[in-house]
Parts: sequence; structure tokens; C-alpha cells
Amino acid sequence: MELAHSLLLNEEALAQITEAKRPVFIFEWLRFLDKVLVAANKTDVKEKQKKLVEQLTGLISSSPGPPTRKLLAKNLAALYSIGDTFTVFQTLDKCNDIIRNKDDTAAYLPTKLAAVACVGAFYEKMGRMLGSAFPETVNNLLKSLKSAESQGRSEILMSLQKVLSGLGGAAASSHRDIYKNARSLLTDRSMAVRCAVAKAYVVFVTTLGGQWLERSFATFLSHVLDLVSHPRATQTHVEAVYSRRCVSFILRATVGSLLGEKAQIAAAKEICQAIGKQMKAVEAVVNDTSGENKSGAADIAASQHVMVCALQELGSLVQSLNATASPLIQEASIGLLEIVTSVLLHPSMAARLAAAWCLRCVAVALPFQLTPFLDRCAERLNNLKTSPEAVSGYSFAMAALLGGVHQCPLGIPHAKGKMVVSIAEDLLRTAAQNSRLSLQRTQAGWLLLGALMTLGPSVVRYHLPKMLLLWRNVFPRSLKELEAEKARGDSFTWQVTLEGRAGALCAMRSFVAHCPELLTEDVIRKLMTPIECAMTMMSHIPSVMKAHGAHLKASAAMVRLRLYDILALLPPKTYEGSFNALLRELVAEFTLTDNSANTTTSLLRSLCHYDDSVLLGSWLQETDHKSIEDQLQPNSASGSGALEHDPSSIYLRIPAGEAVPGPLPLGVSVIDASVALFGVVFPHVSYKHRLQMLDHFAECVKQAKGVRQQAVQLNIFTAVLSALKGLAENKSTLGPEEVRKSALTLVMGPLDNPNPILRCAAGEALGRMAQVVGEATFIARMAQYSFDKLKSARDVVSRTGHSLALGCLHRYVGGIGSGQHLKTSVSILLALAQDGTSPEVQTWSLHSLALIVDSSGPMYRGYVEPTLSLVLTLLLTVPPSHTEVHQCLGRCLGAIITTVGPELQGNGATTSTIRSSCLVGCAITQDHSDSLVQAAAISCLQQLHMFAPRHVNLSSLVPSLCVHLCSSHLLLRRAAVACLRQLAQREAAEVCEYAMSLAKNTGDKESSSANVSPFAPGVSSRTDIHCRHQGVNITETGLEGLLFGMLDRETDRKLCSDIHDTLGHMLSSLAVEKLSHWLMLCKDVLAASSDMSTATLLSSGKDEEAEKKDEMDDDTMFTTLGEEDKSKPFVAPRWATRVFAADCLCRIINLCENADQAHFDLALARSAKLRNPTNDLLVLHLSDLIRMAFMAATDHSNQLRMAGLQALEDIIKKFASVPEPEFPGHVILEQYQANVGAALRPAFSQDTPSDIIAKACQVCSTWIGSGVVSDLNDLRRVHNLLVSSLDKVQAGKGSSSQLYRESATTMEKLAVLKAWAEVYVVAMNIKKEAESKPKRAIKNTDDDDDDCGTIDELPPDSLITLVQPELPTLSRLWLAALKDYALLTLPAEFSSQLPPDGGAFYTPETIDTARLHYRNSWAPILHAVALWLNSTGFTCSESTEAAAISGLQKRSTSVNLNQASGAVGSAKSLPEINKDRMHLILGVSIQFLCSPRPEEPIEHVTACLQALHTLLDSPYARVHIAEDQLIGVELLSVLHRLLLTWNPSSVQLLVTGVVQQIVRAAQDYLQEKRNTLNEDDMEKEACTVLGEGGDSGGLIPGKSLVFATMELLMFILVRHMPHLSTKVSDSPSHIATKTRLSEESARLVAATVTILSDLPSLCSPAGCMTILPTILFLIARILKDTAIKSADNQVPPPVSAALQGIKSIVTLSMAKTEAGVQKQWTALIRSTLACILEYSQPEDSVPTPDEVSMLTAIALFLWSASNEIIGVQSLQNGCMNRFKNALNSCDPWVQAKCYQLLLSVFQHSNRALSTPYIHSLAPIVVEKLKAVERNRPASNIELLAVQEGIKVLETLVALGEEQNRVQLLALLVPTLISYLLDENSFASASSASKDLHEFALQNLMHIGPLYPHAFKTVMGAAPELKVRLETAVRASQASKAKAAARQPAPAIHSAPTIKLKTSFF
Repeated sequence: MELAHSLLLNEEALAQITEAKRPVFIFEWLRFLDKVLVAANKTDVKEKQKKLVEQLTGLISSSPGPPTRKLLAKNLAALYSIGDTFTVFQTLDKCNDIIRNKDDTAAYLPTKLAAVACVGAFYEKMGRMLGSAFPETVNNLLKSLKSAESQGRSEILMSLQKVLSGLGGAAASSHRDIYKNARSLLTDRSMAVRCAVAKAYVVFVTTLGGQWLERSFATFLSHVLDLVSHPRATQTHVEAVYSRRCVSFILRATVGSLLGEKAQIAAAKEICQAIGKQMKAVEAVVNDTSGENKSGAADIAASQHVMVCALQELGSLVQSLNATASPLIQEASIGLLEIVTSVLLHPSMAARLAAAWCLRCVAVALPFQLTPFLDRCAERLNNLKTSPEAVSGYSFAMAALLGGVHQCPLGIPHAKGKMVVSIAEDLLRTAAQNSRLSLQRTQAGWLLLGALMTLGPSVVRYHLPKMLLLWRNVFPRSLKELEAEKARGDSFTWQVTLEGRAGALCAMRSFVAHCPELLTEDVIRKLMTPIECAMTMMSHIPSVMKAHGAHLKASAAMVRLRLYDILALLPPKTYEGSFNALLRELVAEFTLTDNSANTTTSLLRSLCHYDDSVLLGSWLQETDHKSIEDQLQPNSASGSGALEHDPSSIYLRIPAGEAVPGPLPLGVSVIDASVALFGVVFPHVSYKHRLQMLDHFAECVKQAKGVRQQAVQLNIFTAVLSALKGLAENKSTLGPEEVRKSALTLVMGPLDNPNPILRCAAGEALGRMAQVVGEATFIARMAQYSFDKLKSARDVVSRTGHSLALGCLHRYVGGIGSGQHLKTSVSILLALAQDGTSPEVQTWSLHSLALIVDSSGPMYRGYVEPTLSLVLTLLLTVPPSHTEVHQCLGRCLGAIITTVGPELQGNGATTSTIRSSCLVGCAITQDHSDSLVQAAAISCLQQLHMFAPRHVNLSSLVPSLCVHLCSSHLLLRRAAVACLRQLAQREAAEVCEYAMSLAKNTGDKESSSANVSPFAPGVSSRTDIHCRHQGVNITETGLEGLLFGMLDRETDRKLCSDIHDTLGHMLSSLAVEKLSHWLMLCKDVLAASSDMSTATLLSSGKDEEAEKKDEMDDDTMFTTLGEEDKSKPFVAPRWATRVFAADCLCRIINLCENADQAHFDLALARSAKLRNPTNDLLVLHLSDLIRMAFMAATDHSNQLRMAGLQALEDIIKKFASVPEPEFPGHVILEQYQANVGAALRPAFSQDTPSDIIAKACQVCSTWIGSGVVSDLNDLRRVHNLLVSSLDKVQAGKGSSSQLYRESATTMEKLAVLKAWAEVYVVAMNIKKEAESKPKRAIKNTDDDDDDCGTIDELPPDSLITLVQPELPTLSRLWLAALKDYALLTLPAEFSSQLPPDGGAFYTPETIDTARLHYRNSWAPILHAVALWLNSTGFTCSESTEAAAISGLQKRSTSVNLNQASGAVGSAKSLPEINKDRMHLILGVSIQFLCSPRPEEPIEHVTACLQALHTLLDSPYARVHIAEDQLIGVELLSVLHRLLLTWNPSSVQLLVTGVVQQIVRAAQDYLQEKRNTLNEDDMEKEACTVLGEGGDSGGLIPGKSLVFATMELLMFILVRHMPHLSTKVSDSPSHIATKTRLSEESARLVAATVTILSDLPSLCSPAGCMTILPTILFLIARILKDTAIKSADNQVPPPVSAALQGIKSIVTLSMAKTEAGVQKQWTALIRSTLACILEYSQPEDSVPTPDEVSMLTAIALFLWSASNEIIGVQSLQNGCMNRFKNALNSCDPWVQAKCYQLLLSVFQHSNRALSTPYIHSLAPIVVEKLKAVERNRPASNIELLAVQEGIKVLETLVALGEEQNRVQLLALLVPTLISYLLDENSFASASSASKDLHEFALQNLMHIGPLYPHAFKTVMGAAPELKVRLETAVRASQASKAKAAARQPAPAIHSAPTIKLKTSFF
């Protein structure tokens, strides 16, 4: 292929390749030329022009295929327009000669067509330059048009179009001829005119644009509605429905997508007026008793269709506007509700249903209207019981509203269910009283009950017994009654009876569908009684109809429909007994036995495979006009769905993708239901019966003739497919040989049927049969049969049918099952695909081939090359008009790419050939004119990009995708977005870049095209604008802006979700880098919220222009429109897009958080911006973020308000602590207080829905708790919102005006309590911090004036002062909520213990939904209650609270707080109350911590642990938990379980805190016990046995607190230091690594060590001996592992904890006093010390141990343990060695610390212990200090070491006895004197050296007076010392005198600079 890439055609290379590959080579060259000509140098082109023209014109006569001729023409024209035009007329003549040629053979056709294409291209490109030759050309083309075949005709017409556009006005002379010829061709294809007209309307309006529609809407509406009132449009019922659907389509497609929300509201007003006008006319006719108005009835009949269209559009409009439609309801002048409800009394049922549907739409859009609507309808229904229309209309409305409840998350009050049941019962009861109303009342009663069932089990549960009774009473009780009934009654009573039974069955079906949870075996048994009776009744109906006339037919059919529907939902096992009778009915139904009409089912299409639609004509593909195109389908009444066919659909859920439910006419629905039920029952029927039925089917087909045979066959096939599908789903088989044989004959027949859909179904059935039978021989037989047929057959029908059969076989049994037939199948299909005479055969065989490639997977690899070469050949030769063939070729190409898969990345010769062939194939399909073929090309490229991303050229792919985004074809838009979604996942940046290049190019082209042709005709510019309007509208916002815009226009769910994903991928990879751009995008979208208000200002200025515009004539008005539209987007963003933008905003904030801290630090951000102005950081956009959140939070749309509040909460959380660099002590959010307040205030208004109030409370508590606001008055503003909500909470359960379900109130109240709890927790934390801080000294007020001001404003307990007044109320409500929560978390078996009338905040009916709300809010409440109990110290009883509340003059509360205990509750004493509270809190905590669900937010876990910690701070709780040890053990084991599933260290830290509290509580309790025992009984023996372990020392797991604690702590330790566990360290996978613990891990280990060392105090001496070995082992190991030397000599927390632990264990009092354990104790302490000595030996291991900590540990033993224990020689030597090593250490810090520790050892009170150390170590100390003279200290730390050493010597002097004093001083004094400097060297010495001099001098001055005698003796013995000392003293005094002259005397020399972090002594 590379050889084809040259400017001239490489003729040598062409000659060398095979004949078959030449077309591809030529095509590839033309593709290259197309790209290169535009970019090439003009002189190069001119040089080679002659040769090029030769080569190109030569190709014209080489029979090029369609894609080749298109490119050829394009290149020739381009060549002439770039190079010289000398020979252009010559070439033109050549082409004209070819066109004139009389050769009509098929072989010459491609050459002729190529010439025609070239002519068109020349004129398009060069226009008037060729003007002189144009009359001849046109005549030539028109002449050949007359004799041309179809391909020629289309090519010539396209050529003529190009000639006209190229010449513009210059071609006027031949316009007339061309017009005449073209008009005669319009009759070529008949189309379904009605649909075409509807589409044309839409295109017309779209072209004129949204503004035109807005201005002329009234005219447009009346015109469109007139269409449907025309008598000819509604001659039959089905015709009327079709016309209505067309009109609805026109309205929906224009109003729905062209108008923005404001214009839509205006349109809705217009529609309301139209409805009102119609209704007035109808009322006039109805009330006209004189009968003068003869045409009245006809008017009413016509008006009903207008009503349906108008009401449906109104409903759809309001539903799409959602909450933004509220002005429509609130403006009384519009009167929308009055108008719509008035139609409920329309004489026609269709109009009444449409009005009911419209009301449902309004209620779903504005849920606060739902309950008032229901009440209003119920009231009117009661008042107008005597009007049949009212009964029918208002019951329709109520049913519709009930059906809409499931779309309103907040639901309706529970009592409405009772209301509906009583109304329905009343209607059914009174039905028989008045024959004029009995039919309507019966229908209405059952309709309401059916609708009630949609409310689900929580409501229906209460009415079930009554329902079962009603159902039982509708049907006769026994067979006898059934028989008797036949003889009775007239035709009217029978009609009422049948309608009643159909209604009852319909309500049952609704029950089974919506309340599956209530279907117990018992209930099913009770349901089966009436159902079985109905089945028996079916057989009686024919005789009843004979007796009473055929008009009962419809009612009888309705009963059957309802029966089939409910049976299909019940398990077939329940009605096995009735199978025979039932199957007889079903088979008779769909084989049309008793039905003279040839009705066909509508299900066949859905049972065939979706992909097969290409075989059945493209009208089955999904398009934007699906709603009207369904009318073109061949089956009965297709697309004629309408509400009046089945009123029950008004309350059912709408099938996905439909706007309005459209049940098909009864005749079709019954057959559909029978087919569906047949599929359900068939798998459960015996083989014998299966055989009988299959044979019967064959017989039925044989008996029927002509059209009827087709209908019967269609129905039978659908039933068989349904049955096979059922078998596959049930994993059961078809049956023995004879059943298979019968089925096979039945299925094989229609493979030769002329009806394509039957052939399609037969192929599908074959495949499914193969799947169900699943035996190789059977499959082989089926395949062989088709092979034989295909080899012999010549007719199109059987060749198509059997080729599909092969595809379906492979599809259903997969590659493995059909592997042996692969070769034959492929060879046959490849041969069939080349049959150029029949496009149909090509389509079917290629489609089957694609199926085989797909299902064979890797097994197909061997056939890839031949298949691919065939695909390319066909792509280059098949005429483009055969779009189905091209679609299938695209499918084959895609399947091949998938099969080759990742191999496509390779570089081998075969791989690159395959790859380039695939790319050529994609290029050809991409260029095809049909959008479905283009869609196939896109999915091929998408696959290629997945497997070989480097080889897909995004720079050309992305722009083409962007163009397709504006296509008018849904499937093409879908494909483009799906592809973009995949590309954006990997390469978002490139995709956006290439899309932007498109925007630049279109801009350039527009300006350049104006320059190139100065006389560009008006026509083309008009189309140009149209293209921009429809075509590429990428502006500076790029592809993302275009996608946001699409969200407003697209209604297809799949498409919208792909757009969301694409934008999501782009956002995640680009938003942080291009922050401003993305924020701007979101801001522009969200700004539409505020546009609602600004729009009015703009429009006022435009009035004058508008008046001028009206004066212009229509013609110019239309042309100017496009220009105006160009600047604006189609429509302002709709609410759903705005919600998406608000979500994007939250995502951007989160992305920034993970990206860089500077996004949340103003100082950092500003400096980054200064360094590089392109740096874009989130904090710089804070005002925009707040503005966006504010716009969203205050919008009309509730969803948007939720999203806005969420964004606001995120912003507060992320930015609360960001400081304001210019005002220290302030944060940047402070300046936005007003905005936050303003955003929250509207959410607390009276009519806000509960979910928004709940969210707003959450934001309030976040804001108050964030600490942003420092001024109390500012805080009060938001705080008052919470106070007002608290008043609402106290209003109790039965508050008057309830709009929503009770659980909505629960949600709201709990949200308020949760918010208060969170605020209280924060307040208490602030207070606690303030108390723990030392009181500040008052600052120096001069300089920090403003700073102090802010600090005084908000004293630390100000927040608590806001909460304090509410606390008595709050604490009571919190406890009540916790009690509710505790009850609701009980397992189901305790449900009988729940209070019958609900809890404080929930009602029993809404228990399931309430649980969720409690689950969201219990944790902060628990924490708050714990804090409150802790702060009041459990001293508040409920009675005092109540008194406090009445004291606060609160309203009397009706919150039911003491439900369970009733009146007795008041008598409880405080201890009992407190005990209950403890149990409640511990119970709730333990229940939760046992098994928190993984999706539980971590905040709940932490809040629960913090609550426990706080609770155990209070003495009462400590005693409570220590008294009953099992509670503690239980709590510990639960905490242990928690740690198994929750990893974060924050949780582990909290757990250790709680464990510590439990241990401390036990310690206190035990100590208390020991003290009381000591007082009672002075003998020690009794008391020491207290504590765990008793005398034996045994700890019982499960009962022992100590054991439980150790287990849990060990778990934490091993998690952070795995090598502590031998299990872990011995396992082969364990790699011994010594890494530093992270800060959090270190804190955790330290906490566990601290608790471990507390545990011995809980044990008896014997118990101690049980646990100490473990504890000491752990402490010693932890000390070894964490005492690692660090650069800054910090002591890590675990080390200090370990040292502290050693101290507390070694000093345990009882171990020393208890004789029994003395020996064991001694051994333990010795071995621990030995361990530590061993660990502190310097190893060669990487981290150097921290000697200081090890020495400290050794010193602790020496200091705390008695000499008898550790005075052993070996230990002593070890200890001394460690000290010696440290003294000789080269690190002065170690020396200093060693001296400090030695000091403490030397000073030990037990001389026996200290003496050996003094003897051994003092000489070394003296040596070290003497050596300092030669090596003076150079740093402070070295100085410190010397100072500490001197202290040791001084201490030794002090310890020595008087007689040795002189010798000791003789060591100390000379050493000190040697540190003194003489005057000369003093000046030049370093500061450390000077300090040493000062220190020595001070000490000498201090020692002299202390030991005067000895000092003198020493000084006398060495005169030179005396001289040095005197000199130094003099110098010092002189300098002091000087200094004194300058400044006051300084303080004494500062203390040593470094101290041990923890003092252990």
C-alpha cells in the first residue's frame, strides 16, 4: 500500500500486483492524491499536470467503482483548479462523449457514471469558468437521463445539482428544463405520505429556527391542531390514532427541542388557551338541549382528537420542564389546572384519559401538587357521583396520579391509600343501584384499586385482607353457581359482569406486579380461587354470546387479556391443573380459530434479534421519528397505540423510551398476551402435549390460505419463538426425537417464505432450537439441510432464508458448537455475497457472515484474509444506493477487526496488510452518503482504536465525529458519541485539540470562501448558514461546549448517558490543567438559572426592532433568521443540563483536591500565579465557585437546588480553613457569609420539600461548625434557620398540612436533629480545646489592635451559648431518636416488640423508608447525647428536662417520647433512667460496630467511637461498665471485629482510646474495691487476690477483660509491626524489612504499649505472672524496633511509651510484696533486662539503634528494681559495658545523655547498687573530661556533654565522705581550671569555647565556698592553677564592669538547652 503514496500513479507497482488487488491500489492512490493536492506546491503540480491528467482520465474508462469514481472526479476537478486550466474543455468534451455513447451494457455503465461524476465535479469547482460549455452539457445530461437506469438517474441528478450550484444565477436559462425533468421523477418512489408530511413539517420548523417558532407559535399550533380535527384524517379509529401520533410528533419534535424553558412556558400557556377554547365549544354542544346544533356530535368527535394532542403535548412539556414549570401552576390567570380538570368531563373517553395523563405529568413535575390534586379529585368524585362522565373522568385522574407516585421520591401520605380504598369500595357497592351508572362505577372502582397497588407493599399490606375478599366475591363461589349464572341475566348485566371481572383481574395483576413481597403461598392460594373460576368461565362465554349478541365480544376479550396477563406473572406451578384448558384457549387465540380478522401479533419484532433489522428494511432502525415510523410496519395496527385501548395503562409504569403509554388495540393486545403466556407455560408442558400442539400448528398453516395464512404463520412463529426463548431461560430441553422433528418441519418451511420477516423469524427459531437441543448431530443435520438447499437453489427467497439459517445456527451455538461447519458455511456465504444480480442475497449472506465471524472468535482467524478482500472488493463495486449491502459490509468489517483483535498492533507483513485493508475499508464506508453506513464505519474505527490506537488517525477522525454530532440521524449521533467516549477515556487532550482545530478551520473557510468567489450566489450562502445551524457548531468552548449543548436537545437515554460519560472522562483528565475553561463552561450553563430574571430586561429593548421586523415581508424575515441564530446557542441550557453542570463543579473541586495543595492555599496560589501566569488554581476562582453554587441552590428546579447545596457544602468543607494572607487570623470564606446565608435561606421557607430542607440543614451545620464565622451576630443568622426548624420538629407527628409520605417528615426532622448534634459536637470540642489551653497573657495592645479585636469577639464558648438554650429540648429529642433507631435496628423476629403506633419520629406504615433516614443520622446524634450526658454527669432526669422546657415557654410538644412505658414511665428513678440510657447508648454502639456495612461512611464509625470515648469519661459510665465486666469484654471483642474490616489508622487510634478508657475504668473500680477491703480488713492476703487471674493465674477467654484487651492490642501491633508475630515472621512470604513507622503508626503503637503496661494492675499477682511474659516481650521488642537513631535526636512516641511502661511494670507494688510469685518475678525482670542488653548491642544492621533510649531503659531497671534482682554479675557487666560504650561514643548528644543517666544511677539511694558502677565508670568520666582541654567543644551540644560530665563529677564530690574530699577535688578543680582561656586566646575563641570558659569559672566560684578547706588544699598544691584562676577572675570582673556601664545586669546563665522529652524519674 505504501507504494501507492506518490503524486503520480506508480504504474510499475500497479502492473506487478494481482488483478483483484488493483482497484484497491488505485483507490489508495486517489485517497493519497486527495490529501496531497491541496497541500502540494503549485509548481510541482503544474510540472506533472499533463501526466496526471492522462492517468486520471485514463481511469475514467477503466470501469471504476462508486467510491473510486467519486474520488476520481474530485481529484480531477481539484487538479484543474490548482494547476492550469488549458485542457479542461478537452477533458470535458471527452466526458460528454462517453455520456453520449449508446453502449447500454452493464460493463460500460461504470465508465459512463464516472464521466457523469467528473462533469458534476468540474462545474461545482470551477463554475462560471465553464459557462460557455454549459448548455450543451446540461442537454447532454438531460438526454441521457431519459434512457438511464436507476443508478444512472441518481448519478445524473446529483451531477445536475452540482452544475446548478456551481453556476448559480448564470444557469437560469436551463432551470425550466431541469425542473420539468426532475418533477416527473418525483413519482418514482411512493412513500408513506403521512409520515413524510410530519417529518417535513419538523424540518421546515427546524430550518426556520426556534425564534420563529416562538413568535409564531399561536398560528403554528392552531394550524397543526386543525390537521387532526379534519374529518378525513380521522375516518376510522386507527386512522385517527395515526393522525394524532403524527401531530404529537410534530409538536414534540419542535416545541420539545427548539424552544428554551421560557419559551416553553409561553407555549404551554398557548396550548392551555387552545384546550380551554375547545372545551367551551364542547360544553356548549353538551348543554344545548334544544337540539338545534345538528353537527354537534361530529364536532365533539373531532374535538376529542385535538384534545388528546394538545393535552399530551402539555403534559410532556410540563414534565420536561419539571419544577421550572411552577409559574404555570402558580399564575392564576393561566388557570392550567382548572382547564385540564374541566376536560375530565369531556363526553369522549380518549379526551378524559388524556386529561388524566396530563394531570399525572404535572404532579410528577411538581410533586407538591400531588396530594392536593388527589384530594380535589376525590372531593369532586363524591360530589358528582351521578354523572357517568365525572365518575369515569375523576377516577381516571386519581388512578393516573396514584400511578405517578413512584416517580415522586417523597410519596404521598399513607392515609390517601385508605381514602382511595373507601371511594373504590363505595363505587363498587353502589354500581348496581343505578343502571345508567353501573358500567362506569364498576370500571372506576376496579381501576382505582388497580392503581392503589402501584403504591407498593408498604401501603397495600394494610388493605390486603379486604382486597382478597372483594376478589373472591366478584366470581361465583362454585361450579354450580357458574352453571346457574349462564341461564340468568340480560345482555346489559352480562356486560357489567364481564367488565367487573376484567377489572378485578386487572387489579390482581397490578397487585402481583407491584407487591411481589406480599405474595406468600397462602395469598397465592387465595388468588387462585377467582382465577380458576375465571378460567372455567371462559369456556362458557361463547354460549352467552350466542344468547345475548356479539357486542359482548370486546368485554369477553378484555377478560381474556386480563387473565393471560396475570397468569404470565404467577409461577406456572400454581396453575398446572388448568394447563389443558388454558393451552386450548391460547392456541385458539393466536391461530385465529374464532377470529375472522387476520390480526397479527406485534411481538415478533422484539423476539427476533435486534441486529437483524438490517434485513427487514431500515425503518426498523431507531430514529428520532420512531413514534411515527412504527405506523409503516406491516403487522396489524402497528404504531396505533393509544390510552383508550386500555385505561389501566394510565397508572402503569411507562416502558422505557416512550413519552406516553400507548397500549395497542384490544384485538392485538389479546394475541400478544396469549403469545407471551404460551412462552411461559410451554417449558412446563409434557412432551406429549408439545407434540400435539406443534402438529396442530402445521395443520393450521396448511388450512389457511393467502393473506390469512401469512397472519396465522406470523402468530404461530412468534409463539414458537416465545416458547423456545422460555425453554432456553429455564435451561430445559425441547423433548425427544418426534417433538424435534415436528418442530423442525414447522420451522424449516418458512425459510422459503416470500415474507422476509417470516424468513427472519424462521432463522431465529432454528438457532434457538439448536441452542435448546444442544446436540452435535441435530445441529449437523440442520446445517447440512441448508448447505444442500443453498447449493441447488437459484431463487432469491430460499437463498436468503437459508443463508440466514447458517448465521443463526452459529450465533446460538457459538464457535465451538458449530466449528466443524465453519469452512463450508464461510465458503458458501462468500460465494453468495458476490452475487451482484441480487442485492438482497448479498445483504442476507453478508449479514450471516458477520454473525459467523462474531460468534466464531479466534477460530475464524484462518478465513480473515479472503473475507477481507471480498469486503473491500464489494465496497469498491456495489452501488451506494444499495445501502443495506453497505451496512452489512460495515458489520463484517467490524467483526473482522474484533476477531483479529490485539494482533492488529503487530508489525508483521500479514498484519500490516490486514490493518491497511481495514483502514481502507473504513475510509470507504466513512465516505458513504447513508448515515447508517457511516455509523458502521465509526464503530469499526472505534474497534480499531481499541486494538491498535497508534494506527487510527485522530486528526481526521475527531473532526468527522464532531460533524456527525449534528447529524439528523439518531444512530449516527449515537455512534459518534460512543466513539468519542472511548477516545476521551484515553486521549481526552488530543480529542479536544482536534475538535478545536475544526472550529478554527470553519472560521477560516467562511472568511476565505467569501474572498474566493466574489459572485457567490445567494442560494449557497443560505445553505451555508443552514449547515452551520445544523452542522458544525463548535465555537471557542470547544467540543465540551458542543456536548453540553447536545444535552439540551437530545432525548435518547443511551445517547445522553454516553455524553455524560464523555464529558466525565474529559473532565477528569483536563479540568485541573484547564481550570478556567471548565469553570467557565459550568458557569455559562448554570447562568441560565439566573437568566430567567435577566431575560425580561433584554426583551424590552428589542421591541422597536421587532415592530420594524413585522413590517418586512415574510421572505426576508426567513432569510435573516439564520444569521441571528448563529451567534446564540440553540436554547438556553435546560434544568437537567444545569444539574449535570453542578455535579461537574463538585467533581472539579475533588479533582483539584487530589492534584495539588496549592489549589486550597491562597498565598501559595498567588505566588504560583506570579511565577507563571498560566498557572490556574482553584482558590483564585473561589468567588465564581460560590456564585455557581448560589445560582444552583436558589433555582426553581428542586434537583438543581439539591446539587447546588451539595456544591456549597463541598466548598465550605474544602475551603473552611484556608487563611486570608492579607488579614492574619482570618479565613478567606469570611467575605462570603452573606452569599452562604442567602443561598440557605430560601431552603427553609414554608413550601420547601423535605429532601431539600434536610440537605440545607446539613449545609447549615457544616457552615456553623466550620469555624469560618467569627462574629456572633453573623452566626445567629444561619443559626436562626436551625432554630426555626427545631420548632417544626417539636410540632410532633400529626402536623396538619401534610403533602408527602410520613417518612419525608421523618427525614426532615432527623436531619434537623442531626444538624444540631453536629453543631453541638463542634461547640463542645471548641470549649474543650479552650479549657485545655493555658490562659493567654493579655497581648501588647498597641500593635495588634485589630487582631485582638477578632479574638475577643468570639470567646471560645460562644458557639455553646447558642446551643445551650435549646439543649433541654434537644437532649430529649435526641434520646427519643436514638430509642427509635435502636428499635428499628432490631432483627425481624423481634418485630412484635415494636410499639404499635410507631416511634417519636416514624409511623409504623413507613417503617422501611424511615429506617434509611435513621441510618443516615444516628451517629452524630449518638455522639451529641454522649457529650451531653458527660457534661451533665448523668444528673438530668427526664422530669427535670420537662420542667426546663415548660420554663422556656416552648409550645407543648406532641412528640411521643415515652411510647413503650406509657404512664408508668414517670415513676422511674434517676438511677433507673441512667441505666436505661447507658444500655441504649452501649446497645446502639455495639449493634453498629458489630458489622458496619462496607458502604457506611467512615464518619459514622468515628462518631460512634468518639461517643463511647466521651461517655467513658464520666465517672457514672465508668462504674457502670466496670461493674459488669462482660459488657467491657463484649465491647472489646466488637472493637476487635471492627478492626478486622476497617483499616484506616484514624479508626484504630480511636479504638485504642476507647480500650484505654475501658481499662482505666476497670483500674479505678478495682482500686476502689481494694481500698474498701483495706479499710475493712487490714490483712493484706485477702485484698491481693482481687483482680483477674485469682490464685491460679488463669484467664478465661470470653470472660476476661485483660485477655480481650491483649487480643485486640496484639492485632493492632501486628498490623503495624508484622514481625512481632511469629506466625507472620516465619511465613515464607514475609520479608524482614526494618522500615521507620509512619507518624500515625508510631502514635498507635505508643498507645497500645501504654495500655499494655496498664494491664498488670488489673490482675492478681498470679494473673500478673500469666500476662507479664507476653507484655514484657512485646515492650522489649518494640523498644528494639522503634529506638532507631534519628538526625534530630527526637524520641519517637513508641519509645517513650515503652520506657514509661517499663517503669510502671518494674515498680509494680504487689509483685514485690507477694511471696508466692517472688521467684517468677525475679526471673522475669532479669530476663527482660538481659533482652534489652542484648538488643542494645551495636549490630551491623542498617538502622543504628538509638543508644540513648536503650541506656534510659537500662537506667530505669537500675533505678527501679532492687539490687537483689539485678545485682547479678553478668547483668551488671552488661550494663556497665553499655555505659562505657556510650561514654566513648563519638556523638556528643549520646555522651550528654549518658552523663545525665549516670548521674541518676550514681545518686541511687541503695549504695550497694550504685557503688560498683561508680568504681567502674568514674575513672572513664574523669579521663573523658580531662581530654577536653586539648579538644575544646566546637558546638553547643559538645559543650552540653562537658557540662553534664562536670555535673557528674560534682555529684561524686558531694557523695564522697569528708576524708576523701581532697582527692576528689584534686580531680575536679584542675579539670575545670584547664577549661579557662587566657586573655589573648579568649578574644579569638569560638562562642562554645567562650561559654565553656564562663561555665568553668562559674563552677569554680561555686565550689570554692562549698568546700573551703579542701579547695584551699588543692589550690595550694599547684601554684600555676592559682595564677590561671586569678587571671580569669580579674578579666571577668573587668568585662562585667564594662557591660554594667552599658546595660542592666543579665539574668544568670541559661539552663542547658536540651532536655529529655519525658521525665521518667
